[in-house]
Amino acid sequence: MTETPKRPQQVFTLLVEVGRKPDDGLPKGATGAGLMCYASGVDEAEAVRETVAVLKQAGLAPLDVTGYGTAEERRAQGHEIGAEETALMDRALAENAVIVAQMEPFFDDDDEDD
Repeated sequence: MTETPKRPQQVFTLLVEVGRKPDDGLPKGATGAGLMCYASGVDEAEAVRETVAVLKQAGLAPLDVTGYGTAEERRAQGHEIGAEETALMDRALAENAVIVAQMEPFFDDDDEDD
């Protein structure tokens, strides 16, 4: 009986858009936020599922996830990946974790009545 080889974990770059939820920790007046995440998984679908689950546990409301692939895939597309970003990706892989690298709150620019 032969075992199927275990697929290795990879790290995927994900941009997650979150909406508002009570006690989500986003700044007052924000309509949501964009989160740049590095998540480990055997494939991008698993990384997305894990990221959404972690963000929900953290009290956030994930609305949309855009996948940018692995570091190798991003480099092939011409993305430059610096040392800090590489270190965060390495940490996500080593800890089998989701790392939120950056959070950018969204605000409505349409506060004026036209």
